[in-house]
Amino acid sequence: MVSRRTALKGILATTAGALAGTGLYGVAYERHHIGVTNAELPVSGLAPMLDGLRVGLLTDVHHSRMVPARDVTIAVELLMAARPDLIVLGGDYVTWGERAYVQPVAELLAPLAAPHGVFAILGNHDDDRDMPAALTAKKFTVLKDQRTRIHVRGEPLEIAGIRFWTRRAADVARVLRGAQDTTILLAHDPRRLTQAAALNVPAVLSGHTHGGQVVMPGVGAIARRQFPVIAGLGRQANTNIFVSRGVGTVYVPIRVNCPPEVAVVTLRRQSDI
Repeated sequence: MVSRRTALKGILATTAGALAGTGLYGVAYERHHIGVTNAELPVSGLAPMLDGLRVGLLTDVHHSRMVPARDVTIAVELLMAARPDLIVLGGDYVTWGERAYVQPVAELLAPLAAPHGVFAILGNHDDDRDMPAALTAKKFTVLKDQRTRIHVRGEPLEIAGIRFWTRRAADVARVLRGAQDTTILLAHDPRRLTQAAALNVPAVLSGHTHGGQVVMPGVGAIARRQFPVIAGLGRQANTNIFVSRGVGTVYVPIRVNCPPEVAVVTLRRQSDI
């Protein structure tokens, strides 16, 4: 007969071993195993000619000692192989604004190109001067509380980008003021979904959450309580959002049940969904 104490010790040892194995896997393998996620995002009022527009989304690179150049290169190669119509860079290119990585990450991202341009916003880890200057030097359009209009297949499309620290509905509204065509809001933080919905913005692209980075079976991601959507598609009122899990890691170099990704988001007329 096995005593209860012996059985409990065995269970604890097995659990500890499983957790250690999971942690080792998350550090050594999963955080480097970047994939491509394809999603369809409903967009209210989208012109028929814009239905099917493919937007590449690469966010939360966090190039640092924890996120090597090779990971960034793989993400860039995967997104370029997908051949999106336009590309969005969603912020947090480095960690804690570390200047030693600002120019290197811009160089690593430089091969990105798309027929209708590459548009970038800033995250909470990006400084307000050096990072946008480095991205602009690579011919990317950096939107800091700004909006621009492009034409795709003869149809206008407005792209608005806000800084992480632009949070008040009035400040977001100021960026959107005068927009007459379908507008896509680029917001690093998915919590801006609330402001976007109040302003009847049809679509938002975000990152910031890393998908939770560590997602435990039966528990989920601890960070999910902070955000309306922690990864993938979501909706509030007439506004739809896609949140990317991103490429890099922060705080600890681990991902569990939450692999890094680049995303290709296909815009769809909401009436067709």
